[in-house]
Amino acid sequence: MQSHEKLLGILDLFDEGNPEWDFDALLERLGFSRSTLYRYLKVLTDAGLLSSFPGRGYSLGPRIIQMDHQIIVSDPLIRAARPIMQSLTRQHVSVGLLCRRYRQGVLCVHQESSTDQIRSNFERGRYRPLLKGAASQVILAHLSHYQLLRLYDENPAAFSETDLGTSLSEVRSHLKEIRYKGWHHTIADVTPGVTGIAAPLFDSQNDVTGSLSLTFPGTTILTDEISKVGKQLVVAAVSISEQIRQKS
Repeated sequence: MQSHEKLLGILDLFDEGNPEWDFDALLERLGFSRSTLYRYLKVLTDAGLLSSFPGRGYSLGPRIIQMDHQIIVSDPLIRAARPIMQSLTRQHVSVGLLCRRYRQGVLCVHQESSTDQIRSNFERGRYRPLLKGAASQVILAHLSHYQLLRLYDENPAAFSETDLGTSLSEVRSHLKEIRYKGWHHTIADVTPGVTGIAAPLFDSQNDVTGSLSLTFPGTTILTDEISKVGKQLVVAAVSISEQIRQKS
């Protein structure tokens, strides 16, 4: 691993379970020399990516908040999707989610809501695997053969815990049906008592880059209504994808 990869890898240690780290804990976890760790931490704190508090150690720094604001106001995907999501949530009592494919999972990057009947725990900045929920599985369905095989080989047991199938052939067959339909829905797959409907988003290379979804309160929505919303989401997702391509 190169030195810059080691330095940036320090940031990956900060999450909801470990929001703060003291120097000795970082030293034990990373296995760096003391001088190397001091140097890396100084670079990150000087850049504002980490903050240090006497007696508490290190936490993520103010520059990340600044960068997050910049993403909110200037990210092409969010800018293209926000007005469409606002229109959709005005038409439907629901929570709209804009998700981006990230590493081996999916990250929520924007949310719009027109109801207080449900609260989606998949808020902006939250990351989850590609295996559960309509917003995730509709992305999974459009991965390449190699990407799917790699994910499956890494954790076949996780796939068997979903409704996608208990073998790779069953999973492929199920995902093929999702691709053919163009949209996907799940019921209480991640959050109890809700129905999720999603469509994929694509970049200028026609690679799946994320998903647009609506989450509805209740699990007894009529099949025809689900299909109607699914097709509407496909049209909306195509519009967003086209805007992204124009700016590429």
